[in-house]
Amino acid sequence: MYQFESQFPLKNTRTHEVCGASAYAFAYALAGQVCGANGGAALWVREAWHGTQINPVGGAAYLDPSQLLIAQAPSHIDVLASTEEALRSGHVAVVIAEITQPIGLTEGRRLQLAAQEGNATGLCILPEGMGNNAAQTRWHCTPVFDEGNTAEDSTLQNWKLIKNKSGTLSAWTVKWNAQTRRISVVSPAAQR
Repeated sequence: MYQFESQFPLKNTRTHEVCGASAYAFAYALAGQVCGANGGAALWVREAWHGTQINPVGGAAYLDPSQLLIAQAPSHIDVLASTEEALRSGHVAVVIAEITQPIGLTEGRRLQLAAQEGNATGLCILPEGMGNNAAQTRWHCTPVFDEGNTAEDSTLQNWKLIKNKSGTLSAWTVKWNAQTRRISVVSPAAQR
């Protein structure tokens, strides 16, 4: 079976994509893993019209809220431009962009080049069914019902690798460990 550790945290200097009901948890887990390891900052870019807000304290189990910067852009184009500049800057370890419209191959390629130049990791949160050919990997993340879960544990999640430019596809059931700030892969034998 394909090893989870070979895929997560995501490959640095590349831009990846995630969709599904647990996409935000995936983004927080990625930022927590990368920024926790190097003390860097994460930038979350989204369009200003969203009716909901990103609350850094809400993701404190994953990432120290002081390490998360939030930017609201006036349009989809501004989200892409801000993401590209942030990736290129070399001042943030992870850039998370909420994408609401399709990205062309040229824009996707520009994000890849910016991530490479800035030695950063890019993650685009997309609606299901979208994506661009330039992305290094694409993940589909959903919560898994676990009746034995206590309030102290995190929700089990199914993280499915649905596009991989450098390997095969696979899926894992994972769980966030808030104490160690790490992802734990739940073995199939432990599942009910």
